[in-house]
Amino acid sequence: MRDRVQAMRALTEDLLEISRLDARTEQVDLAVHDLAPIAERVVRASGTDTEVRVSGAARVETDRRRLERVLGNLVANAHRHGAPPVVLGVDGAVVTVTDHGPGFPAYLLDGGPQRFRTDGAGKGHGLGLTIALGQAQVIGARLDFGNAPDGGALARLTLPEYVRLDDADSDGNPGGDRGRRGSDDPDGSTGNTPHAS
Repeated sequence: MRDRVQAMRALTEDLLEISRLDARTEQVDLAVHDLAPIAERVVRASGTDTEVRVSGAARVETDRRRLERVLGNLVANAHRHGAPPVVLGVDGAVVTVTDHGPGFPAYLLDGGPQRFRTDGAGKGHGLGLTIALGQAQVIGARLDFGNAPDGGALARLTLPEYVRLDDADSDGNPGGDRGRRGSDDPDGSTGNTPHAS
């Protein structure tokens, strides 16, 4: 009985979160954070056997709580629907979560996560990835889903990398025109617009 009550409470909280995301009224609490410690903390809090690989972490300007929610949902999804080993990788401002299960289903790869649509009976409600995608958009990040060449699901979160405004630009001018920008915009040509999928 207690498990059912907890499951119903979690479902209700997820539905309320999706409702707030749909209303587009979410306020972000931006601050500059080192990405690797956040990723490591999320894995510890998950209580799962997830390997963390860091190969050059960046500082990102983000809402830490929302980022933790995205990463936590990706790790939980990998363990619930995939197979070990599950690996969370940090490379610059990009975080990947991979597993070695059957991979993401075709409908998800084609159209993104869909609430209440899953491929397995009794394995969730299809809300975790929907929430992860919504929260990623709120913090100006891009979340992509694919399947790894060697099998398994691959989720890639690309965050806007933080660049100090007093850093010199390529001409040696202090401050330059640099600020927040995504790692897929190395020359700043798209300005300070965060990239969301």
